[in-house]
Amino acid sequence: METTFPPIIQASELLKLYTSASIIIIDARSGKEAKSNYESKHLEGALFLDLDKDLAEVNNDPSIGGRHPLPKIEDFAKTLSTIGLSKKSHVVIYDDKNGSNAAARLWWMLKSIGHEKVQVLNGGIQEAEKVNFPMSSKSEVIKKTEGYEFYDWKLPLADLDEVEKVAQMENRTVIDVRDADRYHGKVEPIDLIAGHIPGAINIPYSENLSENGLFLSPSDLKDKYEDIFKKTESKNIIVHCGSGVTACHTLLAMAYAGLEIPKLYVGSWSEWSRNDKPIATLNSRK
Repeated sequence: METTFPPIIQASELLKLYTSASIIIIDARSGKEAKSNYESKHLEGALFLDLDKDLAEVNNDPSIGGRHPLPKIEDFAKTLSTIGLSKKSHVVIYDDKNGSNAAARLWWMLKSIGHEKVQVLNGGIQEAEKVNFPMSSKSEVIKKTEGYEFYDWKLPLADLDEVEKVAQMENRTVIDVRDADRYHGKVEPIDLIAGHIPGAINIPYSENLSENGLFLSPSDLKDKYEDIFKKTESKNIIVHCGSGVTACHTLLAMAYAGLEIPKLYVGSWSEWSRNDKPIATLNSRK
């Protein structure tokens, strides 16, 4: 685990560093209005990446890989090259959801290709505004760089078959980071069926944050997750969400705590719920 380059950066720290030539700031807000919101106001110098187009493969069949499957390696390499990112770049990512959405996803993707100097802005654009970080609505200049080459995802992944096999084993832990109402099957605002994977435990990603929208301290996060995991090794832990995006927020929190990063199940509930797999709810099992 990298200890000299923490995965979280504070807004006050970025304010002192952002003019450095080596820093590339990426706005990773998501949603229908993400691009227009970026164009209206973003951190000075920040470039925009789109969750659906740049950080995921366009998928017309969520039953195969979920709503946000990882892009092909070569496509992600091209994306990084088009924004001038090199292996020496110091990358800082933010969104407007306390780093809990696409910022965390991009952090995981960059860490997974072996990029060391990558951080998420604690508190997102809202926290940057509090420290009077310069904002802009202009088109940003992209630095030229050589192509970014890599060959595979290095961080551990789990697929549908593995999750089905291990979810109810005593020495394995599957974590569902969606909010409790979605986990219990009370509501399902996005996918077709409500409920959760039988055997999965619920630890909402929002619990990684304090009331002010900032990450809990590394020591608090470490105590929290070590108490949950007991003696379960990271290789036997799988984290998922709805479509492999907010799950990365919990993986980011674990890295911030100095813990090893467990497996990510990218397909998540969006894939599981479309494959005629067993589904559990608060009041029933089937």
